[in-house]
Amino acid sequence: MVNRTEQIWNEYRARLLGFIQSRIGNASDADDILQDVFVRIHSRIGSLKDNSKLQSWIYQIARNAVIDYYRARKPMEELPESLAIPETDPGNKARREIANCILPMIQALPDHYREAVMLSEIEGLTQKEVARTQSISVSGAKSRVQRGRAMIKDMLLDCCRFQFDRGGHVIDYETKGPTCDCDK
Repeated sequence: MVNRTEQIWNEYRARLLGFIQSRIGNASDADDILQDVFVRIHSRIGSLKDNSKLQSWIYQIARNAVIDYYRARKPMEELPESLAIPETDPGNKARREIANCILPMIQALPDHYREAVMLSEIEGLTQKEVARTQSISVSGAKSRVQRGRAMIKDMLLDCCRFQFDRGGHVIDYETKGPTCDCDK
């Protein structure tokens, strides 16, 4: 099969190069496409059933390679500014600042809620593991974690006013008074 490809190379290389260059205009790209065409010819020569159609088969491969070249070079359209993703999320700063308030609020919880929330939310234990650690039932652990979360939410709402985006994510906040530990 290699001999067959070499024979085709010797017979058609110059004509195919001229054919490709007439459609591309860039000699370097035309050489690359010619190489690609011969790789395709070499890998598919076994699929040619009728040797009398060799020339039309080779030129069809070359036409397809030229088409592929233009498809790959299709210019990318820029997104309109209205669809562009903003460089930074304005809510990130607010969320970081609020996150700094959470740990002191967890520390202020009654002991059994504090331990359940710390194990679940900070250390990443499952509620089943929290139950085992605290020697309580799984439903008891779930209840403590949920009540602890609710207490933290109440502390945050007592302390701050929040602004949310359409998805319900915090984008900004302001403290309600001087007693809040979450001062900006």
